This record gives sequence, C-alpha cells and structure tokens, in this order.
Amino acid sequence: MIVLAVVIAAAAAVRSTWSPCGLSMLSTITPLTERGRGRRFAATATWFVVGAVAGGVSLGLGAAVLAGAVNAAGVSAAAALALAGIAAFITAASDLKVVGRQLPGHPRQVNEQWLDRYRAWVYGAGFGWQIGVGLATYIMTAAVYLVIVLAALTADPLVAVAIGGFFGLVRGLAILLTAGVSTPAQLRSFHRRFAVWGEPVRKAVIAIQLVVAVVASTVAWGWPGAVASLVVVAAMVAITVARRSPTEVPVEPLPTLST
Repeated sequence: MIVLAVVIAAAAAVRSTWSPCGLSMLSTITPLTERGRGRRFAATATWFVVGAVAGGVSLGLGAAVLAGAVNAAGVSAAAALALAGIAAFITAASDLKVVGRQLPGHPRQVNEQWLDRYRAWVYGAGFGWQIGVGLATYIMTAAVYLVIVLAALTADPLVAVAIGGFFGLVRGLAILLTAGVSTPAQLRSFHRRFAVWGEPVRKAVIAIQLVVAVVASTVAWGWPGAVASLVVVAAMVAITVARRSPTEVPVEPLPTLST
C-alpha cells in the first residue's frame, strides 16, 4: 500500500505542475524575474520548496486522521487493497471522463499581488504552501484525491503524513525547472517545450492510476481480481475512445495569475 501511495503521490504532483498556478510559478518565480525584483532566485525557490513541503504535510495530517480511523476500524490489508483498487478506478474514470463528468475541481489561483506587496520569503513560502497542499488551487488530476485515500488506507498516521510531505516536496521541486533560465528568450523556449509534455503526462498519470487499480485488485482478490480489473480497464478505454471526437484536442490552461 505504501509503495502504491508513493507512486500515486509522485504522479499526481508531477501532473499538477501543468495547472495554471504551476505554470504561473514557472513564469513568475525564475532567475530572470527574481533578478528584476532585486531578489535572489535561490532564496525564493528555497522558501517555495519549504512552503510546498509544509503544504504537503498539512495534506498528510488530514489523511493521518483518516488513517487513524482506518486503523481503529481494524480494516484488513486485503480489504484496504480492494478499496484502493476501487478508488483508483474511480479517479482514473474521472480523469478519462468516462461518464462525462469529473470529481470536483478547485478553479482558484494564488494572488499575484503578493509578488509586489510582500518579501520574497513570504510569497515564496506562501505560494509554496498553496501549491503543496494540493487542494488549495486548480486540481489537474483526480489522482490528488487518490493520494489522500491511499495514505489513509495505510492505517498509519505517520506514514500518511510522510506521503503528504513527499507529494508537497515533488510539487515544490518543480520550481527548479527554470533554474537555468536567464533571458526572456530562454523562458519562452522553456514554456514551449514544457507545454508539449502536458498531454503525454496527463495520459501517463491516468495509465499509472489504472496500473495501481489492477495491482491492488490482483493482490486483494487474486487472479479473479486481475481478470475483472483488466476487463474494467478495457471497457473504460473503449468508452473513452468512442466518446472522443476525432478532432478533439485537449487544451492546457494558460499560465496566468489572478486573485
């Protein structure tokens, strides 16, 4: 369960970097922009990562409460894995829009006025926390919810907190992707390349959720679980392909900041 939770935490954190807030951070907190504000990118980025880890720990604390409840309820390992498999199928179905609907999102961005109003450590740590907690800004994948579920199903509050912190760390480290940017041309080039990877990463994260669902179901129910889960995967993919127009092209949100 811990391995599955860590894999999902990493996948969800990576995918979340393509959110409007994630893209904005990669536009507004760079060596180029921080130099223009008379600040040091290394210092701001450090505070951002610290804030992101704190945000992830905050998410983990919420999962820890649920983990305590799971432990108190005496949920068996097999039952926990079965629930994990079901949850992974639900979140993957949400990302695939199998039934035409998705789990609730949160269309909110961080406040760009902080950049001019506060010191670097304040907006660095503040933005980092909001990014790292996972639920305070745009939710790009239902895998974020799956992180909470799997962390809770470990039935270990300390492990749940650690998984949340890991999620926040991965989200925070994304700020370093622009560490080598020193000119406007380099920044534009970076974002063009980065945008190209948005759709492949989206598909990869969905695939990871399905793999987790199959693995969890197989371990919980043996070969019947494996067969049933593979049938479900095939049905979900078939429905998604049938629903999609040949000309449909997913569009990533633009990297903007707003209140």
